[in-house]
Amino acid sequence: MIVCVPVTSDGQVDHRWGRAEWIAVANIINRGIESWQEIEVSWDRLHDEGTSAQHHARVARFLRQNHVEGVVAHHVGDGMVRMLETMKLSLFLEATGDARTAALAATA
Repeated sequence: MIVCVPVTSDGQVDHRWGRAEWIAVANIINRGIESWQEIEVSWDRLHDEGTSAQHHARVARFLRQNHVEGVVAHHVGDGMVRMLETMKLSLFLEATGDARTAALAATA
């Protein structure tokens, strides 16, 4: 399963999903991380540049381009929850601590 999780510079789950600076895309297979790629998305800066719909479209493009099947996050706003549901993506909330551990725990 390919999941993404917002990450801080020290490898923790960033509490900001829609305003994350970095997102990790992880391919989880057989309860292990096959690949882990951290991508600078700059959603922290881009969030307020344009409308909410434009930002959601930006996030949706990223998710589609990276073939994401699930989102691991601490919190996601109501509008983003609706968008993720429309995309039929799994959502794993209340993630904290080490981002790799959180990604594995969510998919276990």
